[in-house]
Amino acid sequence: MKRKYDEPTSRPSSFILPSKRLGQHFLRDPRTITRIVEAFAPTRDETVLEIGPGTGALTAELVESAGRVVAIEFDNKLAPVLQQRFGARSNFKLVQGDALNIDFCAEILPATSARLVANLPYNISTAILQRLIAQRSCLTEMLVMLQREVVERILAPAGSRDRGFLSVLVEAYCEKEKLFDVAPGSFRPPPKVWSSVMRLMFRPKLELELGDEVLLWQLVSAGFAQKRKTMLNNLRQASGRLQEVIKQNGGASIVLCKAGVDVQRRAETLTVDDWVRIVRAMK
Repeated sequence: MKRKYDEPTSRPSSFILPSKRLGQHFLRDPRTITRIVEAFAPTRDETVLEIGPGTGALTAELVESAGRVVAIEFDNKLAPVLQQRFGARSNFKLVQGDALNIDFCAEILPATSARLVANLPYNISTAILQRLIAQRSCLTEMLVMLQREVVERILAPAGSRDRGFLSVLVEAYCEKEKLFDVAPGSFRPPPKVWSSVMRLMFRPKLELELGDEVLLWQLVSAGFAQKRKTMLNNLRQASGRLQEVIKQNGGASIVLCKAGVDVQRRAETLTVDDWVRIVRAMK
């Protein structure tokens, strides 16, 4: 589900109907908007990247306090509204397009770094977070709103049943903090689920050497392919390059033994260090 910020006091915005096709739910609660702005605390010497500005309720706050705002909007019906409201502002740039395909580092130029605030669509939140992490060279911090269950999965420690691919991905690159929940009544129309706002801070330097990062994430994806199965069984079903590398190293059981990982463990029990050791065992 995708949520958009709605301007509570703007008459033009009040006539825009949320798109059922896009799963839009406009955030309209002024108190929630204020809490987001206060938590994000934009400054006049920075560039802010906003994904999903919608009708511009949060954008209106950002352009008043941030040095520059680069807004990414997918909906071609909302883009003209944003351009009409903020196009005359010298510190505002609108980019209409799919966040899954946009080069964020190129769009924020001439700035070389930015902080991000976003409503991430529920159904593609993992894919967008992967893309943002891939472009972490120009991002320092992200304040994101997600479905509460997604935030709980991101925060899930090793050993938790909620732990999954996204938990490991975010943990490998970010310090993470849940800030507050947002009730369904804060949106128009109200969604059937609660949302949560969380802060993700990119580490300036990783505490561990990830080695072959592409292979690492292929490994994690394969490990969580069927959560009820053991690591041994999941890796035996691996495909593509990962399968070739495992075979070159004597098979899944030998790789896990070399890494010091019990073959009967399941993916949700592994720490980031465990995953890295398995990758190193395949060199």
